[in-house]
Amino acid sequence: MQRRVVITGMGTVSPLGNDLATTWEAIVAGKSGVGPVTKFDTTDYKTTIAAEARHFNPKDHFPAREVRRIDTFVQFAMVAAREALADAGLADGALSNGLGERTACIIGSGIGGMGTMLEQHEVLLDRGPARISPFLIPMILPETASSVVAIEHGLRGPNMAVTSACATGANAIGETFRMIQYGMADLGVCGGTEAGVIDLALAGFGAMRAISVRNDEPERASRPFDRDRDGFVIGEGAGVLVLEALEHALARGATIHGEIVGYSSNDDAFHITAPDPDGAGATACMRLALQSAGLGPEDIDYVNAHGTSTALNDVTETRAIKECLGEHAYSIPVSSTKSMTGHLLGAAGALEAALCLKALQTGIIPPTINLENPDPECDLDYVPHVARRAEIRTALSNSFGFGGHNVSLIFQRWQEAQAGA
Repeated sequence: MQRRVVITGMGTVSPLGNDLATTWEAIVAGKSGVGPVTKFDTTDYKTTIAAEARHFNPKDHFPAREVRRIDTFVQFAMVAAREALADAGLADGALSNGLGERTACIIGSGIGGMGTMLEQHEVLLDRGPARISPFLIPMILPETASSVVAIEHGLRGPNMAVTSACATGANAIGETFRMIQYGMADLGVCGGTEAGVIDLALAGFGAMRAISVRNDEPERASRPFDRDRDGFVIGEGAGVLVLEALEHALARGATIHGEIVGYSSNDDAFHITAPDPDGAGATACMRLALQSAGLGPEDIDYVNAHGTSTALNDVTETRAIKECLGEHAYSIPVSSTKSMTGHLLGAAGALEAALCLKALQTGIIPPTINLENPDPECDLDYVPHVARRAEIRTALSNSFGFGGHNVSLIFQRWQEAQAGA
């Protein structure tokens, strides 16, 4: 028998703040986290803007010696995980006495410690192999975030990283959901983390012409579904959720933020960077998620779109939503929080999952800012400019990635009456 899985903890680090409360407040206010890059000199770059986690200072969270031994992507994950576990009432040794044995940890990253790799390569060239940090290898491995979080909190269940480009964070949540659903764990700490605002990434995405060059108006650069969009904006941060078997959460009196009821993952098998233009893979992914949840198109009240602000994604995703939900697609709100946070790459799906859950809890739908001239092919209700109050019970969150990766997650609002449903 499949077990029901609920969310009991949430934590984030984002370009809008170092915790979920601050991030959500900015989302509701329609604030942008995009600005000029401050981490390196962008004089020769086509793009000079990004959504940096500007408020994050590692010295506020770690001793100076430890900061030098862990890459920024791991730092983001650790801080988000601490918040999520505290939110779940599982901090300060609460996972001792055997509970950690049944706690999975799956935290993914798209590029891992690329920043450290670049820094240490410079050391190698300038000062020779004897000066390379002995912590180099663990600092760059994508699975280090998951491992370090497990070490810090004593999580001895299944542990791994998921890497599926920009679908990574959502995949990590979905795979943890399955583990708990089928009894491989009772709890799970899961999500995604990314420190993607680095020179090589900005140059690489720039060479692909995938990112915005609206350098003079950084806060207006990320504009999903807008006719004048010219690419996504690189962001950074982490999102971590605590998932838990329903009976386990009820037994310990945990606060429940919502329930995860559907998950699907598939691939376009079309192109290494471009989505299938007819949206067939994304459509199938959403349909499979609905099927896994035992829901129909009419049951979806809100879609948190992948909505990257790129020419191909926004049109393709709109087609897929309409193909999957039919006429119902025109009667529900669809929004892209990337218009405010930028694109957190491997962390995007996990951050957006947390924002979906906040929308369900509060009845506030995040806006899509900068949607001034809608693309004629993007003709849904994208909640332009201003957050909206609405009664929503079920939310669908999409995440897509290079390589054709598609992930759909379905969340439901929690009510006490649901416990026995």
